[in-house]
Amino acid sequence: MIKVLIVDDSPLLRAVLKAVLEQAGDIEVVGAAKDPYEARDMIKALQPDVLTLDIEMPKMDGLSFLKNLMRLRPMPVVMLSTLTQKGSPETLEALEVGAVDFIAKPMSNVAEQLEAYADVLYQKIRTASRARVRAFKADKQTGARTALAAGKKFQLRSVMAIGASTGGTEALREVLTKLPSNCPPVVITQHIPPVFSTSFALRMDKCCEVSVKEAEDGDELGAGKVFIAPGDRHLLIVQKGTKLICQLSDSEKVNRHKPAVDVLFDSLIPVAKNVHAALLTGMGSDGAQGLLRLKEAGASTFAQDEASCVVWGMPRAAVELNAANKVVSLDAMAKALLDSVSS
Repeated sequence: MIKVLIVDDSPLLRAVLKAVLEQAGDIEVVGAAKDPYEARDMIKALQPDVLTLDIEMPKMDGLSFLKNLMRLRPMPVVMLSTLTQKGSPETLEALEVGAVDFIAKPMSNVAEQLEAYADVLYQKIRTASRARVRAFKADKQTGARTALAAGKKFQLRSVMAIGASTGGTEALREVLTKLPSNCPPVVITQHIPPVFSTSFALRMDKCCEVSVKEAEDGDELGAGKVFIAPGDRHLLIVQKGTKLICQLSDSEKVNRHKPAVDVLFDSLIPVAKNVHAALLTGMGSDGAQGLLRLKEAGASTFAQDEASCVVWGMPRAAVELNAANKVVSLDAMAKALLDSVSS
């Protein structure tokens, strides 16, 4: 059984969330706290496996509590907040601090909407219970990091492609902040809801030497440019003459995801010999088959290693398929990609 502690100031939401979670069969709600101070005592007494945590609460906001928790007693946390529906910077910051994942809580008709969210809730709680969490260090949030390979020349027409899911926003930060402003173009599919992809791209653009934006139809790939798939569209790369162009698709989900990593990777097969692709932390297997097809077509392929993943699902699937030329730790991934595209 996965032991869950609910932390939320709404009595109704605590009650409904408890009822919904306990229908899962393998999840036990061991307690429900109305504020962080009550939660602190319950954590000590009940030893939960996973915490669900609201951001807006009396006495101490959820983000401040999360920072203290991840510094003193790191544990899996799933953020549950109305703020997430606005793509709130606070929720992205919670992921930076160490929250495993997030889900938007209903604004109205709480019982009905939570029932509809039940399967997503179960999945996120189960994933969080298996996630690797690390102690929060304040210096993680300070400014841009020093880029690698500054001044180095790179192969013409090279493209770097990256796929990620759970834990991916922070994994991508680790990679992108190390890329120099003249590096080859980067295209990314991260499993993330609409609006959040916009907020995430803006957040990355502020702390990186490369230019980061949410991909739009017709965007042309170029040196020092990073394009992130919108949260409700597949991102494909198509060739028009000598140019590579972003193309968005509203087609059906692939591997239960939209955007899907396999869609991005498969779109790059015609130019695979110029592609350097990496699969980072995430639940499931999206991207593994696409990475294999890219490798077979001549691309250089990488998978994040188990020890540095929050969830070793997607990279594991790639490793088991022998889809990766190299298995690399997260802190070495940027260098591995840059070495691969160096002339």
